[in-house]
Amino acid sequence: MIVYSENIESITEDQLQRFFVGWKKIPPPLVHLQILKNSKHVIIALDSETEKVIAFITALSDDVMTAYIPLLEVLPQYQSQGIGSQLLRRMFEKLEDMYMIDLLCEASMQTYYEKFGMQKTTGMMIRNMHDRLK
Repeated sequence: MIVYSENIESITEDQLQRFFVGWKKIPPPLVHLQILKNSKHVIIALDSETEKVIAFITALSDDVMTAYIPLLEVLPQYQSQGIGSQLLRRMFEKLEDMYMIDLLCEASMQTYYEKFGMQKTTGMMIRNMHDRLK
């Protein structure tokens, strides 16, 4: 059974394994836990049988006008089961009063996000692949 929660107080780094698939530098579980704890909004999906986090979404926000969703990940073996969609819907509910909700993604993912009413746009970014992720 999949359990969704905004409470990450009891989550440990042992429950955060094998995320960031395909990334050049993969944040270790301890850094992943810090990312979750430092995010303004977090929703996790937990497999109640294994007690492992199988998916998560984070948002950063000023709680007035803007929000940014930097991360939405579902472990590969749990994909195509509606878990990512459920996380996104729940996060949109939390952010429903925001004027802007922004998200950057690969071009291959744009069609997925369009299903949720998001629009293609252009953007800019910097990716610093430094040692902070160790």
